[in-house]
Amino acid sequence: MSRFRDRTEDFKDSVRKAAVSNGYNESKVASTMASFIIHKPKERSPFTRAAFKTLESIKELDQFMMKHRKDYVDLHRTTEHEKDSIEQEITAFIKACKEQIDILKNSIRNEESNSKGWLGLSADNSNADTIVHKHGVVLILSEKLHSVTAQFDQLRATRFQDIINRAMPRRKPKRVAKEASPVDATLANPETIEPDEIQAQPRRVQQQLLDDETQALQVELSNLLDGARQTETKMVEMSALNHLMATHVLQQAQQIEVLYDQAVEATKNVELGNKELSQALKRNSSSRTFLLLFFFVLTFSVLFLDWYS
Repeated sequence: MSRFRDRTEDFKDSVRKAAVSNGYNESKVASTMASFIIHKPKERSPFTRAAFKTLESIKELDQFMMKHRKDYVDLHRTTEHEKDSIEQEITAFIKACKEQIDILKNSIRNEESNSKGWLGLSADNSNADTIVHKHGVVLILSEKLHSVTAQFDQLRATRFQDIINRAMPRRKPKRVAKEASPVDATLANPETIEPDEIQAQPRRVQQQLLDDETQALQVELSNLLDGARQTETKMVEMSALNHLMATHVLQQAQQIEVLYDQAVEATKNVELGNKELSQALKRNSSSRTFLLLFFFVLTFSVLFLDWYS
């Protein structure tokens, strides 16, 4: 077998000599030789830059949630106002990421509308593959954002559940029948009143009035707590509904992706059908030409034979 020898150094020497002969200075020669080792990175398209920017935003949102997870869930770590500010920041983050994904989707739609040719068919197969790839990128970003929002929904549900548990009133069992108070018993038997008891009666009456007011306040606060508990329960239900809606939106996105793949496959089938039709038209025209030529030659032969005879 013949032995192979590495000619890379010979090629570099030839390139260096050609560069020097063309008047290149040392810096240009060095940059030319370096281009064989270090290739220049390709410039990213606007869609790719926007997609990477969206991915970085989603990663920053995830890091922000992991950083403030304990501050948001723990009851005694931060105040309610600070928790509300954390929730507002996360909501604004999610909204910004969603808007960036919508911008990417709109750019894909515009590219699809511009790439369609005659009869709404795609003019270039490579462009169709690029559009499908971009749809896949948008789907991946939507799934990542959905996973982050699902984690946030779980944290918010945990916080609301803690608020509900903390707001639950600790009620004591109600008494079926009230026992007669000492004041009432004393008033019922005025003959048994002693001087010390006469001085203690106003204090007992005031104490009983205070107990009645306290009981009325407890009932009112209990009603307020019941209303707050119902409100918090509805908020938890709304959060669960939002999470369910986000899940359905993701499922719809996956179904749309499947429909798009089927549409691309149908477009390819239509293109193949058009090619077959064009080939059939060419065969038909060639057969017509052959038939006309055959009849012309046949007629000329009959006339020649008639003249010859």
